[in-house]
Amino acid sequence: MLYGIGCDLCSLSHLEKSLSSAHAAAFVRRVYGPAEQAALGLLEGSAAPLNAHRLASAAADFAAKEAFLKAAGTGLREPFSLCEIEAVRQENGAPAYRFSGQTAAWVAQHRLRARLSLSHEGGMALAFCTLEEES
Repeated sequence: MLYGIGCDLCSLSHLEKSLSSAHAAAFVRRVYGPAEQAALGLLEGSAAPLNAHRLASAAADFAAKEAFLKAAGTGLREPFSLCEIEAVRQENGAPAYRFSGQTAAWVAQHRLRARLSLSHEGGMALAFCTLEEES
């Protein structure tokens, strides 16, 4: 049974400002989980430039977090933390959620399965999330 649906748009230019500001390291730690930081090349001390593909992926991952929160029907409040909601890529390249901490406990408690779809085009990234009750 469907528990919730959420979608979100993220402007690449807006996210680029956050990732290149003086507070970028704190932003990355607060928003992106370890797997995302590694996949996006956002680990502290990384000298890799933020190219267009990585920026689009980072924006899609950010939108995925917001889409999940909307599907959960709570917004960003306890027990959720953005860095505990990770958008990862499966071996076949398909996006999926990986949860940790209190977010993982909430998903398990509610017996939910999360599905994720991502896209980016024209300076925007889109994420669509469905939460389904497991039978």
